[in-house]
Amino acid sequence: MGRYVIKRLLMMVVILWCAGIVIFTMTYLTPGDVPRLLLGAQASSETVEAKRAALGLDKSYLSQLGTFMVNTFVKFDFGTSWATNTYIVSDLAERIPRTLILGLSAMVLNVVLGTLMGIYAAINEGKWQDSLVMIIAMLFVSMPDFFIGLLLMLLFALKLGVLPAYGIDSWTGYILPILATACGGMAVNARQARSSMLEVIRADFVTTARSKGQKEGVIIRKHMLPNAMMPIITGVGGGLAVVVAGSPVIETVFSIPGLGAYMLNAINTHDYPAIRASVVFFALFASCAVLLMDLCYAFLDPRIKAQYSKGKKVKDK
Repeated sequence: MGRYVIKRLLMMVVILWCAGIVIFTMTYLTPGDVPRLLLGAQASSETVEAKRAALGLDKSYLSQLGTFMVNTFVKFDFGTSWATNTYIVSDLAERIPRTLILGLSAMVLNVVLGTLMGIYAAINEGKWQDSLVMIIAMLFVSMPDFFIGLLLMLLFALKLGVLPAYGIDSWTGYILPILATACGGMAVNARQARSSMLEVIRADFVTTARSKGQKEGVIIRKHMLPNAMMPIITGVGGGLAVVVAGSPVIETVFSIPGLGAYMLNAINTHDYPAIRASVVFFALFASCAVLLMDLCYAFLDPRIKAQYSKGKKVKDK
């Protein structure tokens, strides 16, 4: 089991390195004279060249890439923002908790409600309850997060006046963004859970359990759900990364000063160090989500435990 974890951690390192190289190359190849854009059109050529040298943009691609990789992954130093001249680490430390609160809360909500909805629909296959759950799921899947957010804002903030439309002055400011973020994932999880449960319902071991007179609740909890969890975990792992990576749109709609809004502002101001730091964090979070998914696989699937136990793989006979 330890070898399995070490292997996945090494994969995380490779993924982060690749993400760093890709985002650096993309910003390096982006057209436009950044020093000129930062100083304005009225700046003299000497001032622009001095700014270019101060930012290290007068060096070659490989030299800049090497400096970026060493500073980021060895020294853990993201540098200073070109737009605000503040330490990027300080900006990230202030904004990341808000993004994590939004993303993780939405993920917990859509996993719990989506899985329960899918199980409920599968148990009532072909009935009106099944149709109702699938209609709701299709509606949420078809609508983008920002559109759902605007609808929630119109209803609960403008019409009813019970929740704030923007900002996070209090904990109630997180409610609408979390709901808007969770709806799409909840619909996806509901459909996935329904499909997985329907496959398990028709399995022989479920029929055997029913023939032994076990209660339906016990069959669902002890027999159906554990065997249906593998596809659900796959969707949850991918959805967790998508929820946080999609935070820029929701944070902009609800004026939440999180990492997503920070990255969008950095893009608008050509603040490449801030862009690179934001993308590296999103890659780190996505890698952690995949690692968590793999560990759940290893915990639920005895074949993975056997494969990495005793330091050798189990070969099929």
